[in-house]
Parts: sequence; C-alpha cells; structure tokens
Amino acid sequence: MSDVSADSAPGHCPPGHCPPDTGDRQGRRRAVRHVIRALTREDIPEFLSIDQWAFAFDNVQKAAFAKNFAESMDWDHVYGVALADDAPHVGNYGWIPFSLAVPGGTVPCAGVTAVGVHPLHRRKGCLRAMMQHHLTDAVEAGRVVSALFAAEMPIYGRFGFGPASQSLRLTIPRGAALHPLAGSCPGPSLRLEIADQERHLDELAECYEAWRVRRPGSVDRVEHAHRADPFIDPPESRQGTESLRVLIAEGEQGEPARGYAIFCRSLPGKGHSGGTVQVKEFIARDPGTAHTLWSALVDLDLMGSLRTCPLSLDDPIMHLLVDSRGPKPEISDNLWVRILDLPAALAGRDYAAPVDTVLEVTDELIGSNAGRWHLRGGPQGAHCTRTDSPADLSLDVRTLASAYLGGHSLGALAEGGLVNELVPGTLLPASTALGWPVAPFSAWCF
Repeated sequence: MSDVSADSAPGHCPPGHCPPDTGDRQGRRRAVRHVIRALTREDIPEFLSIDQWAFAFDNVQKAAFAKNFAESMDWDHVYGVALADDAPHVGNYGWIPFSLAVPGGTVPCAGVTAVGVHPLHRRKGCLRAMMQHHLTDAVEAGRVVSALFAAEMPIYGRFGFGPASQSLRLTIPRGAALHPLAGSCPGPSLRLEIADQERHLDELAECYEAWRVRRPGSVDRVEHAHRADPFIDPPESRQGTESLRVLIAEGEQGEPARGYAIFCRSLPGKGHSGGTVQVKEFIARDPGTAHTLWSALVDLDLMGSLRTCPLSLDDPIMHLLVDSRGPKPEISDNLWVRILDLPAALAGRDYAAPVDTVLEVTDELIGSNAGRWHLRGGPQGAHCTRTDSPADLSLDVRTLASAYLGGHSLGALAEGGLVNELVPGTLLPASTALGWPVAPFSAWCF
C-alpha cells in the first residue's frame, strides 16, 4: 500500500455535507483523519474481507463472484481508507475505466464498484473521504462521467450521482401466450447447450458488445473476468438448481449471435412439475430474436413459471405478452450517473430534437461544472460552452445526471420541483431534446 492522500476532516468539505465529528467522553468534538491508500493485488484478501463485512455475504456464489471481480479490478484505481497513518484500512473502493453508451455515442466512464466500510467504522466520514477522492481521481484521469449501482438509494445523491436508468423484473407463468410479430420478422434458429465459459464466452461477449453500443447506460466488459461473470456457477451454491444453460439465437454466417439467454431450472422438493426457470442474463438484438427466445423460455417442460433477470423498462416482453397483467412487474433503480466534465458530457451525446438552451447548473463538489452553459445541437451532435447569457433553466448536477441518458425527462423532474423554468416555454423543447427512444439500461451490474 502507498498513501496517496490524507486529511479529510470537518471544515474541509462543502457546507451542509460534512460528516459528524467523533467525540470524547467529555463531549469534546475532534476531527477524524482519513488516509486514502492505493491498494495492490497483494491486498486482495483484505479487500475481500471489507467487501464481505460491508455487504453481509458468505455464500459460495457471492464469494466466487467477488473474488473473480477483485482479480479483474483495474489496480491502478483501487483504494482503501484508514483512520490513521499506521492503521489498517477500514473501507475500500475501486473504479474501472469503462466506455459508457450514451444517446448516439459513447463517453469515457469511471465505473465505481466495491464501495464498502467495515460495520464498526460507519458514521466516521470514511465514505465521504473515498467519494471525494474518487471524484478528483476520475477527473484527473480524463473520465467524463462516473457510474455505479447503489446498494441503498439515499447514499449517492449527496455526491452528485443521479438515478439515470431503471430496470424491470417479471415472473411469467409457463405457457404465457405471445402476440405474433407484425410484418416480416423472421426468427433465428436456436441452440440449447450447457453453459461453458471456455466454449461460449467469446461468442456471447461479441453478441453483448453488438447489443450494448445501441443501448444507453450499458458499459463494455473490458476484462476477461468481466465477460466471465455470467458463467460463475459454483456447484455447492446451486441449492437444487441445475447448472447454467445457454440458449443461443444463431447469427447469419460470419455474424455475431443475434441474442442469448443464460438460465437454470429448478424443481420443487416434491413432484415432477411446477419448477422455475431463472434467467440470469438476456440479450436480444432484434424483435425476431426477442420473440423466439422468450417463446422458448416460457414453454419449457415441467416448469410452472419463469423469473426474468433485470430488463430495460422498454423490453419487448411487455408488448409481446397477450396478458400483460399476469406478471407482477417489479421496477427498481438501475444505473446511477455522476457528471464529471459537464461540457464534454453534454457534447458527447446526440439529442432527439434540436436544442438551443442555457442551463444554470449547481455543483458543490466539482466547481468547474457550476455556472451557466449554452447547449446547442440536435440529432447529429452538440456543442456546450460556458456563457454569461441569462439562463433558461436551472438545476443541480444530480438532476442533470438523471436526465442525461434520456431515462428521466426534464419535464417530469420539473414536476417534482427539481428543475426551474426561468424563461417560460423553454422547458418543453429542452426536455424533448434530452429524451431518447431507447430506454437506458445496464444489463451488467458491475
């Protein structure tokens, strides 16, 4: 380990955002000193220990996933936090340099992961110290945005992250009828095989990459271990399910697969029917593939229901089902985004309609984002420059992040009191422009 920064104490953070001081028995308040250290692969055991304490797991599958992921971290950007120079670290986090798909393109992204603090060292400002360090580190590394999955909703808004996409899960009864496809949408031929990392990893990774560049919110799997995540399946953790299976929609000659589903089946303890299909990952690149894959999955022998993996809110299954009331949809937050370089982020995406507006943005943690910005552009790109012109709309950077991928409209956010229309008539065109016809979504929880 090597120290890379220190001294995060009350008084050094923005007003209203400081963690509480610790105190002695006489009630006197004292500042907490935080030491941020760069970790190396030699620190993996301690890193995993903090991760296990923070996320309360000891089952084999989660442990195997955590170990695989730790070994695939970008160890140029993995850090621990300690409360004294010579003390062991009590929290850690890391970030991975991803490419994040945005409307019409991609931008450099810092994917934050494994953020955790030991239970005995909560409420001492460790998280704030790590997140302030991350923002500085990622900006210096030239990342345009940061992104993460939040274990708890209230945490990351304090640091400028906004919920930018949502996910949908369904439990579908076996034999659920699907509408026929309109027009000519031929379905692909299918292969059903036992999932094998060595055999299937490259084929599925190529399909995933072809799919994800068109889906805002998705990230590339930059390391072999990232691409291997869906295949983690320790026998001792299956609890009655079979090993993973993979259903592959064949591509044309020389083309990537058109889609796939990684899944497993389980039967109840007694009887020979009424089992459950659990889908672990589902990717379909076109309507014919989605229809063909779902048709096969909802009609497997001996099964009583199918439990989907997280899906985008606009997944075709909701339109394909004849009885869309049958499943009970579960909607949750998906990817959270933090804008690090505001002009680069807004210029890095396309817009659904022409936009010419001045935004007044507040950002308490990254001062270079704050101020008035003139955004001009449309479906073929945009420019964003600092300006002294009067603002049309005002909002916080967290709110802008929620609208950035097109998953939440500025109009809806304004209805919630999070956007102020300073010039009447400017909200509607700006909200329309920032929208996008494809719902943002990350199929991979990193």
